[in-house]
Amino acid sequence: MSPPRRAVLRALAIVTALVLLTAAAGCGGDAAAGGGQATELRYQGSVGQVTLPELAADLGYLGDVRLNWIGNVTGGPQDIQATATGQSDFGGAFNGAIVKLAAANAPITAVVSYYGSDAQSFQGYYVLDDSSIRGPRDLIGKKVGMNTLGAHAEAVLKTWLARGGLTPAEIKQVELVALPPVNAEQSLRQKQIDVAVLGGVIRDKAIASGGIRTLFTDYELLGAFSAGAYVFRDDFIKRNPETVKAFVTGVGKAIEWARSQPRETVIARMRDVIGKRGRNEDTTLITYWKSSGVAGRGGVIDEQEFGTWIDWLAAEGELKGDQPKPADIFTNRFNPFVDGGGA
Repeated sequence: MSPPRRAVLRALAIVTALVLLTAAAGCGGDAAAGGGQATELRYQGSVGQVTLPELAADLGYLGDVRLNWIGNVTGGPQDIQATATGQSDFGGAFNGAIVKLAAANAPITAVVSYYGSDAQSFQGYYVLDDSSIRGPRDLIGKKVGMNTLGAHAEAVLKTWLARGGLTPAEIKQVELVALPPVNAEQSLRQKQIDVAVLGGVIRDKAIASGGIRTLFTDYELLGAFSAGAYVFRDDFIKRNPETVKAFVTGVGKAIEWARSQPRETVIARMRDVIGKRGRNEDTTLITYWKSSGVAGRGGVIDEQEFGTWIDWLAAEGELKGDQPKPADIFTNRFNPFVDGGGA
């Protein structure tokens, strides 16, 4: 059995266990205990980076809702699994990972997009300048390093390989290696992997150092699209609809604030956020920020941003039984930017 297939099976086993634990999630520290709606949201952040909710909080866009940082995360699937089990109140991941968790009957709903790909911000697949890898067929027998398996990077890679004419059997010969994002560039330069998947500020920093070239990007392959969303548990949404609305509105406003401001202004604000939270972090990555990549205004979710990955997962044989419908997985009802509205 190939490493990627083993990883998928392990992920599905974890998801099944998580679904069994989700029933206990409703006794967490939200509105159920005190009668009022939650005013504090537990979440996981990213080292040396500022998430949209953190930016929204700093801009005063979350109103009375406060954020409670409980640690950092390296991959989206783990982040939304923590939400499903009640360890955090919201989490974000690649839409395909959300589909897989929802298809396993985890009661979660996506409420607002938070990252994506456009001409400025995208995930790229990079090789060393002197690499012999030029096209899809050259990846047979090679190693590709990415932040987590079974998510955005793997889905895009396999789409590119399939469009390049590789058969399913040949695609299985491409070895996928899970690496923390901050280690991917070094692993590529040390030739521990043949291709590194790099995104955002980590990608821009690696490119600025020279010696690597682009094999392809998800933006070149699929065009501009929102790729990931924040989710809440359904029981949390039921008990705290105004809190969720405040969160979605705040994130949407932060997206549009960052879109409308000069890049230098956004970077300066993010640097201030990192400085004020006092976690002894390096702010170098922030200087490479360009955009969130979110396609929809205010993070409004487009149905096809889930439909694309439902179809892909079904074709991969990773969805059993009836395919879930996008409308069962996400909602825009809390987003004031829907249908051209504003906040």
